[in-house]
Amino acid sequence: MSTMTNMELRITVIGTGYLGATHAACMAELGFEVLGVDVDPAKINSLAAGILPFHEPGLPELLRKHLATGRLRFTTDYAEAAAFGDVHFIGVGTPQRAGQHSADLTYVDAAVTSLAQHLDRDALIVGKSTVPVGTARRLRGMIDDVRAQHGRTGGRIALAWNPEFLREGRAVEDTLTPDRLVVGTGTAATASPDDQVADEALWAREILRRVYATPLATGTPLIETDFETAELVKVAANAFLATKISFINAFSEMTELVGGDIRILADALGHDARIGRQFLNAGVGFGGGCLPKDIRGLQARANEVGAASAMRFLTEIDDINLRRRDRVVHLATHMVEELKGARIAVLGVAFKPESDDVRDSPALDVAARLYNAGADVSVYDPQGNANAARRFPRLHYVDSLAEATAGADLTILATEWSEFKALRPSDLSPRVRKHQLIDARNVLDPTEWAEAGWRFEALGRKAH
Repeated sequence: MSTMTNMELRITVIGTGYLGATHAACMAELGFEVLGVDVDPAKINSLAAGILPFHEPGLPELLRKHLATGRLRFTTDYAEAAAFGDVHFIGVGTPQRAGQHSADLTYVDAAVTSLAQHLDRDALIVGKSTVPVGTARRLRGMIDDVRAQHGRTGGRIALAWNPEFLREGRAVEDTLTPDRLVVGTGTAATASPDDQVADEALWAREILRRVYATPLATGTPLIETDFETAELVKVAANAFLATKISFINAFSEMTELVGGDIRILADALGHDARIGRQFLNAGVGFGGGCLPKDIRGLQARANEVGAASAMRFLTEIDDINLRRRDRVVHLATHMVEELKGARIAVLGVAFKPESDDVRDSPALDVAARLYNAGADVSVYDPQGNANAARRFPRLHYVDSLAEATAGADLTILATEWSEFKALRPSDLSPRVRKHQLIDARNVLDPTEWAEAGWRFEALGRKAH
């Protein structure tokens, strides 16, 4: 058994984007010395100055707190990271390949290679990035090859996969008090430790129980399994959530045609404990950097391993989701009669509230399509304007709800920020030119708006 288990563990987090920066700060909060690693000097300098390049509630305070305590610092030097760390978390991005559905593993491979060539002491490498099933076993062999090429023979190296389940807007809570911890190793937890692979797996699991001792002590469930199950858990979770969202949106299409109220339907379904109410919110659909990418990546991997038929339903999930954007654009076109020159206020461009993430955002897509059709579109999001402007600079971004809705022929509530959920007709009536609103997130009371003289449309509900 390695002497690592008898010393204070030191942690590196490789990749300091959303996942990595959150994990690094939270590991420091759990009491560890942490070194964040990234190849981007500008990002490292910004984080070292206590400045986050994204919005996440509670994280700036945690970052600055542990920069001050000295538990957290940052570097671009992999040699320094290898010498410093006992446990190395890999948290780099796995974007969708351009023009394909499969995941791009360039950053994962580069991170592991860059670290492994310097490792000459006991170390546990822990993958947190979302990867196609089969990646961990491939990386395990690659680690040995890289070390051999660079003459690194000291110490024992183990690999584990520990998927993240962060919700944007609640990432700090989800890291410090997770609802479950999943650890995948080269053999299942029930394997007999009678060979090198099983012994390595046992060692990795013991190290990670130490890393996560605090949440485990409060009752967080720990699932110890093999590489493949751990890799599949994250994409399976996201595929299921996407399925629930598209399921209720499919029924939203039905209620729009035959009548009914999708919110009441969802409430009724949600009382069934087997189904639950969460994620049964009909609207303009899901987006962000995880659900769309992960369900497409899962389809691509399923095709590669001969399971295309089993995952075929995901194609329809994706199609239903995209059709909800079409529906909002259709409603807007119908309500203003002529898009060219119409003044449209879009409230929200982040894919969800409490985030500035606009990747694959339904709200931004709708705004851009209306602009491309000739509308004069004003956009206001409490956090997402800057990121949206980088992706689609031609929209008119403003700094307040009042500016966005001034003189509007149509208002579209596209992201359910609390500021927008609290809107009342009297808040907008004096500002807009026409009293017309599309509630693309189903968060407002249609009766209240109709009684105030507004033409009100919501997805899956009777027009008012």
